[in-house]
This record gives sequence, structure tokens and C-alpha cells, in this order.
Amino acid sequence: MTMMTQRGATVEAAIEAALQTLDVSREKVKVEVLDQGRKGFFGIGSKEAEVKITVIEKKSPIETNVKEELEIEDNDYKDSSVDAIDENLVEDSYLEDDEDAIRETEQYLMSVAKAMGVNDLAVSYQMDGKYVNFQLESKKAALLIGKRGQTLNALQQLGQLVANKYSGQFKVVRIDVGDYRSRREQSLEQLADRMADRAVRTGRKVQLEPMPSYERKVIHHSLSSRLDIETYSEGSDPYRYLVIEPIR
Repeated sequence: MTMMTQRGATVEAAIEAALQTLDVSREKVKVEVLDQGRKGFFGIGSKEAEVKITVIEKKSPIETNVKEELEIEDNDYKDSSVDAIDENLVEDSYLEDDEDAIRETEQYLMSVAKAMGVNDLAVSYQMDGKYVNFQLESKKAALLIGKRGQTLNALQQLGQLVANKYSGQFKVVRIDVGDYRSRREQSLEQLADRMADRAVRTGRKVQLEPMPSYERKVIHHSLSSRLDIETYSEGSDPYRYLVIEPIR
């Protein structure tokens, strides 16, 4: 049985983080809220929420009911009139789920942008397996991105929740405004090199600021070929951060 506990700023944030780690949809897990958490006052006294996620395992053939085994033991009793499942119908149902998820996510992003005062938002998307890449365009792009991409990251997390509410299969939502993500990745790679050099020069580990998981992965990957340092993450989302430590 696959099980894990996860912390987050809210219960939903903790659940979403666990779903991404386990790579499963909400319908395929059992959620137990261990701690609702609390916001505190201006951040004072705040406490992260904590959930326990258990993946619902499918029964193996060995666990099949004995009565059912007896019923299908003799081939003479099989009903040859039962039609095979139409694979085209199954595929169509998934396509409909995908279309619903994309449409609902797009409408949600439009409504949030409008509430932020962005009335000229244009949304396009591309699908690549379980990944759905949304591209946002607006004259107020800076407002959608926010400081160091914090607003954009929040939109992406919310978009992920909406998409998986309507999709029959787990989806990973990625949202970009202009070419911000690629420029941010370049900045992170440059930061990674500078901080790695500092760690080696001083002989002391360097702790970076909290980042979302995909940004930490960019730095991990950027430094993966270096033999003089190692990287690892510490803390709990949304305050999880990356550490660069020199190898002595």
C-alpha cells in the first residue's frame, strides 16, 4: 500500500503537492486530514496543514472472489453474445474529459485575470500527454507574473486543481506568460552556478530561498554534472528550499 503524509499552506495545497509527488489523480487516493492548519495573524502563529494520502490499490487477480472464479471456470458458460468494449468510445470519453478540463481551466484563468483588472487576456494551450501547457498573453503581463513569478506560480497551482477536478486522467498544468519561464530558467541556472562557486570557495553550504518544485528541479539539473558539490531540498512546501553543499 502506497501512503505518504504531506504538509502545505492549506489542506488543498498539501493534497495537490502529494498528488504531484505520487503522480495520481484525486479519485485514486484516500485523503485523511491530520491537521487543518491555521493562517495566524500577519503570519504570526501560523501553522501548516497536514494530510495523509493513501493510494487506492486495485485488487489483484488472486483476490478475485471465489464465486466469480467458479462462474467463469467452464468456458461453456461464457456468454458469447457480450460485445467487446469499443476502444473508440473509451478514447472519445477521455477526449471529452480533456476538453472539459481545458475549457473549465481556461474560463477560470479568465475570471481570475478579470478580477485582477486584466481584461485583455488571451489564452492558448498545447497538450503533450498528461501535460497541458497554457500560454497567457496580455499587455499587463507583469501583473500576471508578479514578483519573481509568485503570482504566475499561484495561477499555475490553481489551474492544476481546476483541470484535475474535471479530467478523468491526472494532468500536469503548466502556465507561462510570454517567455517568462524560459527567462526565469536562465536566471536560475546562472544563480545555481554562482551559488555553487560560492559554496566551493567558502567551504560552506549555501541555502537558497524557498522555490516551487519545478524551479528546484531546474537548479538540481543545472548542477547535476558538477562533482565538487551536491544539492538537496529541505523544509516543507510552500517553504521548501534547496541547499548546495561542497563535497570535501
